[in-house]
Amino acid sequence: MANNTADHPPGNSVAEGNHEGDFGMTVMDLRNLMELRSAEAVNKIRDTYGDVQGICRRLKTSPIEGLSGNPVDLEKRHAAFGKNFIPPKKPKTFLQLVWEALQDVTLIILEIAAIISLGLSFYHPPGGDSEACGQASAGVEDEGESQAGWIEGAAILFSVIIVVLVTAFNDWSKEKQFRGLQSRIEQEQKFTVIRKGQVIQIPVAEIVTGDIAQIKYGDLLPADGILIQGNDLKIDESSLTGESDQVRKSLEKDPMLLSGTHVMEGSGRMVVSAVGLNSQTGIIFTLLGAGENDEEKKVKKTKTQDGIALEIQPLKSEEVAESEEKEEKEEAKPVKKVNVTKKEKSVLQGKLTKLAVQIGKAGLIMSAVTVIILILYFVIDTFGIQGQPWLAECTPIYIQYFVKFFIIGVTVLVVAVPEGLPLAVTISLAYSVKKMMKDNNLVRHLDACETMGNATAICSDKTGTLTMNRMTVVQAYIGDTHYKAVPEPDAIKPDTLEVMVNSISINSAYTTKILPPEREGGLPRHVGNKTECALLGLVLDLKRDYQPIRDEIPEEKLYKVYTFNSSRKSMSTVLKNADGGFRMYSKGASEIILRKCSYILDAQGQPRVFKPKDRDEMVRKVIEPMACDGLRTICVAYRDFSAAAGEPDWDNENDILNELTCIVVVGIEDPVRPEVPEAISKCQRAGITVRMVTGDNINTARAIATKCGILLPGEDFLCMEGKEFNQQIRNDQGEVEQERLDKVWPKLRVLARSSPTDKHTLVKGIIDSTVGETRQVVAVTGDGTNDGPALKKADVGFAMGIAGTDVAKEASDIILTDDNFTSIVKAVMWGRNVYDSISKFLQFQLTVNVVAVIVAFTGACITQDSPLKAVQMLWVNLIMDTLASLALATEPPTESLLLRKPYGRDKPLISRTMMKNILGHAVYQLVIIFTLLFAGETFFDIDSGRNAPLHSPPSEHYTIVFNVFVMMQLFNEINARKIHGERNVFEGIYRNPIFCSVVLGTFALQIIIVQFGGKPFSCTALTIDQWLWCVFIGVGELLWGQLVTSIPTHHLKFLKEAGHGTTKEEFPDEDLTEGADEIDHAEMELRRGQILWFRGLNRIQTQMDVVYTFQTGQAAVPGALRRQPSVVSQHNDATAAKSLSSPTHVGLSSSSSLTNSAGAPPPAAAASSSTAGN
Repeated sequence: MANNTADHPPGNSVAEGNHEGDFGMTVMDLRNLMELRSAEAVNKIRDTYGDVQGICRRLKTSPIEGLSGNPVDLEKRHAAFGKNFIPPKKPKTFLQLVWEALQDVTLIILEIAAIISLGLSFYHPPGGDSEACGQASAGVEDEGESQAGWIEGAAILFSVIIVVLVTAFNDWSKEKQFRGLQSRIEQEQKFTVIRKGQVIQIPVAEIVTGDIAQIKYGDLLPADGILIQGNDLKIDESSLTGESDQVRKSLEKDPMLLSGTHVMEGSGRMVVSAVGLNSQTGIIFTLLGAGENDEEKKVKKTKTQDGIALEIQPLKSEEVAESEEKEEKEEAKPVKKVNVTKKEKSVLQGKLTKLAVQIGKAGLIMSAVTVIILILYFVIDTFGIQGQPWLAECTPIYIQYFVKFFIIGVTVLVVAVPEGLPLAVTISLAYSVKKMMKDNNLVRHLDACETMGNATAICSDKTGTLTMNRMTVVQAYIGDTHYKAVPEPDAIKPDTLEVMVNSISINSAYTTKILPPEREGGLPRHVGNKTECALLGLVLDLKRDYQPIRDEIPEEKLYKVYTFNSSRKSMSTVLKNADGGFRMYSKGASEIILRKCSYILDAQGQPRVFKPKDRDEMVRKVIEPMACDGLRTICVAYRDFSAAAGEPDWDNENDILNELTCIVVVGIEDPVRPEVPEAISKCQRAGITVRMVTGDNINTARAIATKCGILLPGEDFLCMEGKEFNQQIRNDQGEVEQERLDKVWPKLRVLARSSPTDKHTLVKGIIDSTVGETRQVVAVTGDGTNDGPALKKADVGFAMGIAGTDVAKEASDIILTDDNFTSIVKAVMWGRNVYDSISKFLQFQLTVNVVAVIVAFTGACITQDSPLKAVQMLWVNLIMDTLASLALATEPPTESLLLRKPYGRDKPLISRTMMKNILGHAVYQLVIIFTLLFAGETFFDIDSGRNAPLHSPPSEHYTIVFNVFVMMQLFNEINARKIHGERNVFEGIYRNPIFCSVVLGTFALQIIIVQFGGKPFSCTALTIDQWLWCVFIGVGELLWGQLVTSIPTHHLKFLKEAGHGTTKEEFPDEDLTEGADEIDHAEMELRRGQILWFRGLNRIQTQMDVVYTFQTGQAAVPGALRRQPSVVSQHNDATAAKSLSSPTHVGLSSSSSLTNSAGAPPPAAAASSSTAGN
């Protein structure tokens, strides 16, 4: 294969030899080159290499043909320049996770208590008449029994180990899941390169130095490169420099392209000059210590460095809206406040944290009271009533008693604290995320999954989401004739046809193509911009071909290109004619281009004058009818600049894009996806309002919205254009006023001709609005780069997996891998399911907590000994927390979830119905337990277990109490499957194998514990009769459940709901300062489960091939990563936090959101980051 430039060695393969020497440049040369910017870089390239072609020659690549793709050559490049891969941090080892699980406060208290208990049981007081110590030592007749005193301590330690291992294993499997998810995200990211003259897409990791990459609007650059050819290229480099202005790139002024930056406009080709750890992104990563070798040093700094290892959000979640308004004032003075999380804390987490803290506090009080009562009772009884003196030799025995009391107190606390909550949340989310993959939802941020269940509004794009994004031209207006179908080629004048075909072929991205179908009889494949594909399809329908024209005029020959962007809404390409004049081809939205047309080609193919009144008539007779059929109208035009007039000023766009000659107006159909109307009606049934926000003409939008069912006949709704929308919501100063917006949005269904800013304004307005019964939770779909701000602002952002640009995906929470609106409905279903699963678990868990705490407390006060021993409590805690969370959190969703209204932000977690169930079942269980405790011995005709001395053998009596307690929990677990007061609790139980296996497994384990648990579990084997009674009392739970269900909830006004969302007013300001670290046990409990999720998230984001280096930092390094998804690093980013105007998960800074106002380094400082890299 010969290359078209003589200097290139054939086939761009490389002869054997030393690797560095194979190429004319070393890694260091390239790194040094990439550190230069703008003019410096241009001069350096000119002085050292001649031009970019010179660099291509040294890298043995051809700017036109690209690399040969020869494996030997690629391998050499890997060896010489490295791979395009930034190594991830090592995952935590299992032992580290075990260590983390051990940090749990309640477990530490238990461990201490157990160790003291063990120590004392081995210590025998010398001599000392046992009688002298009063009743305390009575009953230690049997020497063997007193030897067994160590068992309880050992058993507690053993159960602590079990709990720790279970927790660590859960965390470990979560982390593994994340790595899987993340590698999938990485594999999905592909980039377009040229190899052997063919344009192909390869995974980002396979890009090598010397590749020729094609870049276009919306790309996220995967490696550093030098521009070879560009059209109107503008790059957002704020992720590296912190400057939010877009940077123009051109060969003459600034050809340096950096990895991790976003292409905001234009297109072009670049030669890849640095990959992986040698790219700017990689260098910054190395500085931040993501490289393996710095790992050890990093650990010590982590706490302060980038907030990743900091605990999950501080408890206080400030309303984000406030922080934005305060932003301007904040810039002046560095603030001590920490702005917490993206979009506040996820709705569910906020409610759960609050609930867990409340429960934890109650548990703490109960356990303290228990211990105090026990000690006082013992002291008064022994020394007061019996009047025993305190004898030195008796001290160990007394201490042993105190330790026993302490252990009972701790046990009450352990049972009271619902540490199963974070576990239930995590399991439920992990399970959902895994299953949502099958439903084409790739969840990037876990809490999005649950927030989606609360969604009350969806703002959807039209193209590609509601429609198929397979565009075809179905009508055309050419030469004064309106054709309702594509005309025959001979119906059009040859000259008109010629100019039209040329205009369409040249004035479109050369990456847009129509390829033959993959299967016989299939539809041709559309690659690139779908609207352009429709126009190219028209060329093919007219029996012409666009490829020869493009071959004749390659991209290098295009004189100037004005690429499409959201403000221009048109695209123009300028060619230089042989006589020195210019011809410009333009295309764009018909109302915009027609306004600039002064001529139109008539039936003879001759231009005739086109006046404003002609234009109005055309709009009325051609464009509106097309739009009412739901067609997008595109106008194609051209303009000639004569050589005599000299070269026009290309930067003055208004003068250039004027006096055009209209060639044709086409109507493009984009059919509605067949499954969308059904999905939208499901949403409306589920209480979710669907709004369409599109850049299209209002008539087209209205027609499509009607087809989809967004607009229903006879409804009172609004369809608006962006311009009118802005007039209605802005005051005279042009500022958006919330009151005005509140008048508009409730009825708004279609917003047409809207700019990205309009979309962002609408979403923000709906989220901040307080009209209506509930606060709104908004989901947004988007595919374009311009959707970034709205996607980030929304509670849940959906990006299109197929049509979406990298920028949109980066800003989103969930990626729809099939670009289909139906998948959003699936996400709603899963989200609601998560919410319900958590509620089911709560209903079950709280019943257990209430009963266990009351039983332990009253039992201890009346009989000086908890009827449920520490080890038994731990077992109950294990089944109730870990296993129940597994069983209840994995219920599959049903369609019936879509029949209720969304909960919204303020609905409490525990509804009245649930409260009724919790208290109702608690009453049943308490009555049974206390009856057995105080009258059980007569009922079963056995010895009483009450007031047994220290170290006495386990009694049948207490074993029965324990067994009945567990049986009731087991059957109540079945009751807990329904939370809305349904009668049939068994419905669909066989669809959840996990639930069945957990219940049966728990039952089997309980039998083993009771029959063979012996001393450690304080159990004695029971007879079959006693077992049957226990099970019978358990089954009573199900019957009682039916009774509780029959009580109408509305009569029970006195029942309080619990677990409300957090409101603004609840936290005084000073709580939000950095001191918000003192948080009680329950909060710590809750956090532990989440930290791992967020670490995983952090890791995904770290490796999403992008790095956000940011303002603060050590010495010359513009420090820490900007990627705390739900953590704002409380130390060095305290000020930077304020500046992230739209609180983000992924720090994507878009030109339309106010970015990094505080303390962005000047460009010079930014450049020094890269110098520090060497």
